[in-house]
Amino acid sequence: MKILAAFCAALLLCTGASAAPAVTLRVAAQEGTDPKFINAGKGRVVGFCIDVFRTIERIDPGLIFMGDQQWMPLTRAHSAVVNQQHDALCAVQHTEERGRHYTFIEPALLPIHYMLVARAKDNVVIHNWDDVRKLGAQGMVLANRGYAPAEVMAAMGGLQVNDSASNPEINLQKLIAGRGRFFLHRNPGLASFIARAGATGKVRILPQVMYASTLHMAIGNHVDAAVVARVRRAIEQMERTGELARLIRKWE
Repeated sequence: MKILAAFCAALLLCTGASAAPAVTLRVAAQEGTDPKFINAGKGRVVGFCIDVFRTIERIDPGLIFMGDQQWMPLTRAHSAVVNQQHDALCAVQHTEERGRHYTFIEPALLPIHYMLVARAKDNVVIHNWDDVRKLGAQGMVLANRGYAPAEVMAAMGGLQVNDSASNPEINLQKLIAGRGRFFLHRNPGLASFIARAGATGKVRILPQVMYASTLHMAIGNHVDAAVVARVRRAIEQMERTGELARLIRKWE
């Protein structure tokens, strides 16, 4: 009997992950967040986050991410989680306001660096935010409405910021048209985003990193803690095995 009990206990330990109940986590493809989500045409969405979802599902087959082929503006995607219509957001930046509504999973999915983009023929040299402040009204920085950079710059103070546009493609066109001096956007993926937008040769990425942060998987506070723990364990395994690093290199 003791041997049988020990065998059964060992079997439960080995099959614990597969025995966990199946859970569907509702998500969306966030518009304007290249390379997290990229329109591949014919209704297909690819990108870093799509690969993250599929990898987590492979590690824990009981976790299913549903909705990642359906586009949604980032501001609506955030609201959907807050209102419990969706359950998770892939690769978003932690802010004080968001921290009230989500559990941010550690480890982070990827590090990011925010860079300024200027028109190709603008020979401006920027070393820090004080250089931008000194330009006054001539230093207008374009940012995406509802994205973390606008909130970060507002907290810095003394900067001229326009965050009326809802996605980076619009801001890139506004920059080219001279409706702003700079556009603040994240790297990795910045050069490929510019190329896909048809703006290569029209703009240039300034070399100075203006600030750095990390992007995390965020789970709505309404999601059961046991499910959050399963997502965390899968992401921990991705980091431990080098899978996260491989995906970052893939989508740079």
